[in-house]
Amino acid sequence: MLEEYRYKDKKKLRCGYTTGSCAAAAAKAAAQMLLDGNRIDAVELTTPGGVLLQLPLSGIRQENGSVTCGVKKDAGDDADITDGILIYATVRRTGRGIRLDAGEGIGRVTREGLQQKPGQPAINQGPRNMIRRAVEEIADRYGYEGGFEIILSAPGGEKIAEKTFNPRLGIEGGISILGSTGIVEPMSEAALVETIRLELQVKAAAGVRELLAAPGNYGRDFASEQLGIDLDTCVKCSNFIGDTLDMACQMDFRSLLLIGHIGKLVKLGAGIMNTHSRSADARMETLAACLLQAGGDAQTGRQILSCVTTDEALEILQAAGMKEAAMKVLVNKIEAHLNHRTGGELETGVILFSNKFGLLGQSQNADRMLEQFRDKSTKKESR
Repeated sequence: MLEEYRYKDKKKLRCGYTTGSCAAAAAKAAAQMLLDGNRIDAVELTTPGGVLLQLPLSGIRQENGSVTCGVKKDAGDDADITDGILIYATVRRTGRGIRLDAGEGIGRVTREGLQQKPGQPAINQGPRNMIRRAVEEIADRYGYEGGFEIILSAPGGEKIAEKTFNPRLGIEGGISILGSTGIVEPMSEAALVETIRLELQVKAAAGVRELLAAPGNYGRDFASEQLGIDLDTCVKCSNFIGDTLDMACQMDFRSLLLIGHIGKLVKLGAGIMNTHSRSADARMETLAACLLQAGGDAQTGRQILSCVTTDEALEILQAAGMKEAAMKVLVNKIEAHLNHRTGGELETGVILFSNKFGLLGQSQNADRMLEQFRDKSTKKESR
């Protein structure tokens, strides 16, 4: 059990660890037993976030030329559908390199647009890096210069995956191996909204009247790296954009500039103010509608409706010569829905981007609003 906690809604909530951590720990333990020959019952793993995990092992099998062992997923106090599932790694020696593949219950990508190419196991890049580092650590410890074949499996994963978005994303046969930090933080919507409220209250008390907001790290990184904005000025609003607007109005802020990835903010074009995937989607429907309103043809619209990711849809729009026109329509729709939500009590602006295509569009007032934050960043640096 991971003894790490977060306090939300005045409750002490225990953190858990991701399927990525389970896979990396299982692979590390199996590699160690493969090279050492001695059975172990637990393994240590340091997550990318620096948390040291001590994880018990299950289902150990030491066979001729391979070792298999499993680690049980523990989601802590988070409502995670994969909580309790066993993630197994079977490790064999190879001539060189590290080859990673999917076995029972691990999904496989069948469509373009995801982190991995079609035919590859649905193991995100963060867990892939964790697994590689873990087994390389073991190889260095034992002076082993060969390679490893690592096959991950998750019995029951195919059934669990039916209750996730994997089928809609074109991931077939099981769950995905996920987790960028290695740690699962308990998610309470009420607690997250309250956290945003507290941050707004602090800014209001400090005399701040203009807000910069981003749903997550993509938006914050874009604001910092591409726009030169000090992240101390940025409020992380997560999926709760409508709630953030409501609270900003209640606290008499003058303006709010929203910066975000199109994968999230496109939903605002349909008036969806909670952008979590379990609340609503309508990404492709919104993009197809923007295309048609911009003068695009129905065939291109149908292509967009079959897309998995917004980047895939943007590629289609670009090939049709409609990306700029469709993004202008989308920005106008987003701006209209933001203004409708605030009832004119708060000036709103939006900057829309994609990691692949860069800046996609912005409201007419965005440059002026940005200058306020650049001025504050410059003043802070000069002190």
